[in-house]
Amino acid sequence: MNNNRLSKRWFKRAPLVAVVGAALVVLSACSASTSSTSSTPSASTKPLVIGISLSLTGDFADPGTAVKKGYELWADTVNAKGGILGRQVQLKIVDDLSSPTQVVTNYQNLITRDKVDLVFGPFSSLLTVPASQVADRYKYAFIESAGGGPKVFAQKLGNLFFIQPGPIVKQGDVFADYILALPASERPKTAAYPSLDDPFAQPIAANIQARFEAAGIKTVYSGTYPAETPDLTPIMTKAIAGKPDVIVSGTQSLDAYQQVKALIQLHYNPKWLYMSNGANSPVEFPSKVGAANTEGVFSSGDWFPSSTATGSADFIKAYIKKYGGDASAIDNSSVEAYAAGQVLELVAAKTGKVDNATIISTLHSGTWATVLGDLSWDAIGEPQGSYLLVQWQKGKLMPVYPTAIAQASPVAPKPNWGG
Repeated sequence: MNNNRLSKRWFKRAPLVAVVGAALVVLSACSASTSSTSSTPSASTKPLVIGISLSLTGDFADPGTAVKKGYELWADTVNAKGGILGRQVQLKIVDDLSSPTQVVTNYQNLITRDKVDLVFGPFSSLLTVPASQVADRYKYAFIESAGGGPKVFAQKLGNLFFIQPGPIVKQGDVFADYILALPASERPKTAAYPSLDDPFAQPIAANIQARFEAAGIKTVYSGTYPAETPDLTPIMTKAIAGKPDVIVSGTQSLDAYQQVKALIQLHYNPKWLYMSNGANSPVEFPSKVGAANTEGVFSSGDWFPSSTATGSADFIKAYIKKYGGDASAIDNSSVEAYAAGQVLELVAAKTGKVDNATIISTLHSGTWATVLGDLSWDAIGEPQGSYLLVQWQKGKLMPVYPTAIAQASPVAPKPNWGG
C-alpha cells in the first residue's frame, strides 16, 4: 500500500480525527517495531553459519565423508560449550560431486546467495585451488584441512590457511628421510613412481623421486595416469617391469586401492611400498583392499591415537561417543577437519571477534595449539611443521619414524600380500 496516498486522504478529515489517527499510527508503528525486535536475533546471538563444500559422492567420497565427520564433531563440541562468542555454530554442507567446476558453484552460492558468515575448505588440492579463489574474491578467510599441494600455495593467497603440520610435498619427505637414513647397503637400488595426475598426489612422488635419484637410487619407471582410469593393471604392469625395490605411489584414495589390487593380481610384492594417500585411512584401506593386504604398507600422517597434543584425548572420547568404534579406526582427515574448527575457536577467544578480516590478520602470526600439535603459517598459508611416517603392522597404522616419536620400528622388506 502507498503510505503517501493514505496520509493525504486522512489529512483532509477533521482535526480531531486526524490527531486520533496519527496516534493510532504511532502506536501501530511502536508495536510493529517491538515485535520485529523481539523476533529477530541480535548479531551477538544469531547462529554462526559456516558454509562447506565437500565430496560426498564421486572419486573423493570416502575421505570427503571423513572430513564431514570431523567438522560435524567439532560443531557439536563447541555448541555444547555455548558456541563461539555465544553464537551456536551451524554448518551448511553441500556436495561438490568431487568436481572442480561444482566446487566453484557451491562456494559462489554459499557466499553470495546463502550469505554464510564463514567458510571452511573442501577435500583435495584439486578442489581447494578453485574454491580458495572464490573465497579470496569475496575476502573470506579460507581455513582448509585437506588441500596442501604446491599449486595451492603457488597462488600466494593471504586468506588461506592449511590445517596440517606442513605443506603436502613435505608429507613424502619423512619416507625419504627414513630410506636415506638406512646404511647404503640396505637401501633400495631401484624405484618406480606411478602417480595420479593430481596436484596433491603427483608432487609428493616427484619430490621423493628427486631425492632418491640424487642419492643414487635408479628410476625404472615414472608416469602419471588420469583420475578416470578404470583399471590400473596396465599402469602397474609398466611400473613393475623393471622389478623396482621400492614403489612410491602418488595416490589419492580410489586409485590407491586399485594399485594394491593390481599388484596382488600381478603377484608383485616390492620390498617397500609408500602411498601418499588412501593407505593412511584406518577404516577404508583395509575394507577396500582386504585386511591381510595392508601389512607393511607405508604412508604419512599427522596424528595417532596416543598423541598428547592439545585436546586429543577429549577428541577421541567425543568421536567414539558420536560415531562408535575405537581410536584406531579414526581417520586423520576427521582429525584435521576438527582442528580447523579449533583454530577458529582460538581466534575468537584471543580477539573477541569472529569476522573474516580478523581471522585472516590474526592467523598470520603466533602458534596455535590443536589436536594436530602446534600449528603456524607463513604469509601464504603454508604450515611450518612436518609429518610422521606410519606403517601398517598387525592390522594397525603405527608411527614408525622419526625415531623420537615412533611407537614401533619400520618393517622391511614388506611381508607378502595376504591374497
